Amino acid sequence: MKIEEVQSTTKTQRIATHSHIKGLGLAEDGSALPIAAGLVGQEKAREASGVVVELIKSKKMAGRALLMAGAPGTGKTALALAIAQELGVKVPFCPMVGSEVYSSEVKKTEILMENCRRAIGIRIKETKEVYEGEVTELTPEERPDPAGGYGKKVTAVMIGLKTTKGTKTLKLAPQIYDSLQKEKVQVGDVIYIEANSGVSRRVGRSDQYATEFDLEADEYVPVPKGEVHKKKEVVQDVTLHDLDMANAKPQGGQDLSSIMGSFMKPRKTEITEKLRLEINKVVNRYIDQGIAELVPGVLFIDEVHMLDIECFSFLNRALEADSAPIVIMATNRGITNIRGTDYKSPHGIPLDLLDRMLIISTQPYTSREIRKILDIRAEEEDVEMTEEAKELLTKIGTESTLRYAIHLITVANLVALKRKAQEVEVQDIRRVYSLFVDVKRSTQFLIEYQQEFMFSEVGEATEEHAKDAPMPQA
Repeated sequence: MKIEEVQSTTKTQRIATHSHIKGLGLAEDGSALPIAAGLVGQEKAREASGVVVELIKSKKMAGRALLMAGAPGTGKTALALAIAQELGVKVPFCPMVGSEVYSSEVKKTEILMENCRRAIGIRIKETKEVYEGEVTELTPEERPDPAGGYGKKVTAVMIGLKTTKGTKTLKLAPQIYDSLQKEKVQVGDVIYIEANSGVSRRVGRSDQYATEFDLEADEYVPVPKGEVHKKKEVVQDVTLHDLDMANAKPQGGQDLSSIMGSFMKPRKTEITEKLRLEINKVVNRYIDQGIAELVPGVLFIDEVHMLDIECFSFLNRALEADSAPIVIMATNRGITNIRGTDYKSPHGIPLDLLDRMLIISTQPYTSREIRKILDIRAEEEDVEMTEEAKELLTKIGTESTLRYAIHLITVANLVALKRKAQEVEVQDIRRVYSLFVDVKRSTQFLIEYQQEFMFSEVGEATEEHAKDAPMPQA
C-alpha cells in the first residue's frame, strides 16, 4: 500500500495590521466587553460605534458624518474596520485616505464624488425565468466542420436537469455549451440557466456526491426544490459608481478606427454631472416601482486633515444630498491649520463641518491593555513567547509606542528561529530592540549627530537638553 503525505488544503491568508479585527465586541445590551472580537479597551468609543452601526442598519443616518479623533496608535482605523465587519458584506464600505484627492488628471471634488457614489449601494431585484437542477446528462451534438478538415463542430448540446420534483431534458445552443465548458460543469453539478439571456452559472456540486473522497473538496449544495423550469427572484448588489462606469464607457464599433480610438483615449476620465443625474432618475424610478432598494453605505476617510478647504466645502454639500452615504472620518491632529488657509481649527477641519459631526474620541491604552493587544497579535501571527518576554515587550510598548512593540513580535520570532528556539525569550526581544530603533531613539540620534546630516535645522539649545533613552528592563 502506497501512503503519500498530502499538503493542507486550507487557504493561507496574509496577516495584516488589522486582520485580527472581527467586530466591535459588544454584548447584546450594547455594552462593550473588555476583550472581544479582537478589540481591547476603548469601551466608550466601541459603544458609541455600536450605536452608529444600529443607526446605519436602520437607514436613519444617511447624510450624517462621524469623526474619530485621537492620538496615533489609539485604534481609530481599527474601530472603522470593526464597523465595516458589523455591517457585513452587503453594505458598501469604501475606504480612502485624504491625500488620494490630489491628482494631476482629475479634480479633487471629482475623486470625492466617485468615492461617495462607491459608498451608495443599489439592491436590484429581478424575477427571471430559469432552468435549475442537477446535471444528469451533458451530451454535445456534433457534425463535421463545413470548412473541411478532421475537426467537428458543436451544433447543440443535450442537457438533463433533475430537481426534487422531476427531470427535464433541454436542447441548448452551442454558445451555452461553451459557457458550461468554461465553468467546468460536469454530471452531478447543480447549475441554473436564464431562459431569456442564456446566461449559465455553476452553483456547486450536488450534496448526493458529498461522500466522495476528494482532496480538492468542492462546495456541496442541495438539489433544487420545485420544477426544473421556474420563476426565480435574482438579487444583484451594485453601487452607483458601477452604474456610472457602465454607462460612461462608449460602446464603439468593431472596426479598426474605433479600436484605435479607444486606445488613444486617456485611462482616467471624469464622469459628467449630466450622466449622474440621468442615472439618479432611473434609479429613483426603479425605487418607486419597488424593483430596486437604496442601501446607503459608509465612506471612510482616513487622515481627513489632509483635505483642503475646497474638499470640505464639497463634503458640506454632499452630505445634504438625498442619497448621501454615511461619512466616517479619522484624524490624529490637534488644533492646526485648515489646509489651503491660514486659519486654525480643531483637527484641521472647518467649524461648520465639525458642527455636523458626531465625534468619538479614543484614549491612549494602559499598560494592561497593551499587554492584552500584544497577546492577541502574538496569537494572530502564530508566535510563542515566554511570560518574561511579553512583560518586556509590554514595557517597550508603554515607554515607546504600541505599533513599535507589535512590529517586534515577528522579527523577534525570526531571531528565535535562527537559534533553533521554539519560543521567543527576553534575549530575542533585547536583540531586535538593539537592531531596530524606535522614534525616540532615532530622534536622539539625529540630535547627537545633527552636524553630520544635510540641511539640519535643529538648534544647539536642543542638544543640551537631550537625554539618552535606556533600554527598558524586564
